[in-house]
Amino acid sequence: MQETLAYSVPGANALPRLDPLAEMLAELNRDRPPLARLRHDATIAFGPAMRVERFVLGNGLKVLVLVDDSAPVVCLQTWFGVGSRHERLGKTGIAHLFEHLMFGETESVAHGAFDRMLEEAGAETNAATFLDWTYYHTNLPKDALELTLRLEAERMARLVLRDPQVSSEKEVVANERRQRVDDDVDGAVSELLYKEAFSKHAYGWPTIGWMEDIKGFTTEDCVEFYRTYYAPNNAALVVVGDVALDQALRAVQDHYGAQEPSKVPVEDVCPEPPQVAERRAEVAKPTATHKVAIGYRSPALGDFDHAPLVLLNEILFAGRSSRVHRALVQEQEIASEIRGWVGSFRDPALYDIYLSARGAHTGEELLAALDPLLEAVRRTPVTEAELDRAKARIELSVLQGLETVAGKAEQIGFYETVLGDPAALFERLGAYRRATVGDLLRVARRYLVSSARTVIHVTPDGSSAEDDADDADAESEEAS
Repeated sequence: MQETLAYSVPGANALPRLDPLAEMLAELNRDRPPLARLRHDATIAFGPAMRVERFVLGNGLKVLVLVDDSAPVVCLQTWFGVGSRHERLGKTGIAHLFEHLMFGETESVAHGAFDRMLEEAGAETNAATFLDWTYYHTNLPKDALELTLRLEAERMARLVLRDPQVSSEKEVVANERRQRVDDDVDGAVSELLYKEAFSKHAYGWPTIGWMEDIKGFTTEDCVEFYRTYYAPNNAALVVVGDVALDQALRAVQDHYGAQEPSKVPVEDVCPEPPQVAERRAEVAKPTATHKVAIGYRSPALGDFDHAPLVLLNEILFAGRSSRVHRALVQEQEIASEIRGWVGSFRDPALYDIYLSARGAHTGEELLAALDPLLEAVRRTPVTEAELDRAKARIELSVLQGLETVAGKAEQIGFYETVLGDPAALFERLGAYRRATVGDLLRVARRYLVSSARTVIHVTPDGSSAEDDADDADAESEEAS
């Protein structure tokens, strides 16, 4: 909700008075150049007792502050509206590479000094890149906020990008890809699933990028990316914790107010055409047992159907009491691991399902056992008791995630970046509470459609089983 910044006291001789926020902004903006002037954009309820104050700097930087003085700590996060979806073919992975580069040298901070200075101040920092966003987060004691803002502003505007730095980080990312994808069964299978499921949309390539693209990046590519996307008008600065609002905003003005906005290009992401036939692929991997990865189409995070589908997934896959776990793991004993996840992205994506066989059982057996369970929720509504349990578990998980300042900051930044509403999490809680068994039946029939799914069968290539046998023999010899 938008907060009114001025009001009048009733009475014939009453004079208009500014409210405290307007008075604070008038003082903060005094003698500031246009790029550094703040305006109050909105006061947004964040649950029943807290509120997020959203401000916008003259250069376009969004500043979202939630004051929480329950502990003398602060979480500062910077969310950039750029992820792998904003890349183009031939340049995949540059958003993730840039996450690494951002921890390097700046014009006034030597290589390695960024982390060292924050650690010495008692702070811890990290970052993440995904399909729709990149963000940087720091947990810090309250007296380190000024230092952290100065360092974050420095690397947003004055990062040093030269051939040695870029080449070094390219090799780091290439090794990360080898470890997390090329030499990791789950990583490789997940990448293949999205590659097969998407023929047009940028979600089809991995956030880490294709190896050929990683090796081919030039310093000029990185400079262009930096100047385009790492700009105040493409960022949201989230401050949560024990802060004085006026002091935090003054520090933001001091450190970010001279930065120029960039011309962020119009996003050019191709919509994924409807899938009308099941897609299948088979791959041999160093695994001891068969596995199956399945991708059904799923709605975008902001879609009305997203919350009911998450609840349905909870009933099917969450915990030992879920339908699929009981059937495939406990009763039929053909699976050793099962999981499901509904993608939480800006655009429609995938409902990922993963099954790992037990013993000599095959992927076809797993699929044959899973399909009737999915058909059952398409044919017959789940029970009210199942739905109530799913709602309670999800609500508990959401509220537990808000117990820390870092948890609050992450939800504010994520929903601001993806949906444009920093408090959308609470609307989602309402959507979970309002969902009916009829809603779950509808989304089951709409999305659990075999003709619109992608299936990846993973078969053992023999190496894992041989290694396991060798290890067993070695252990037997040691025991004797």
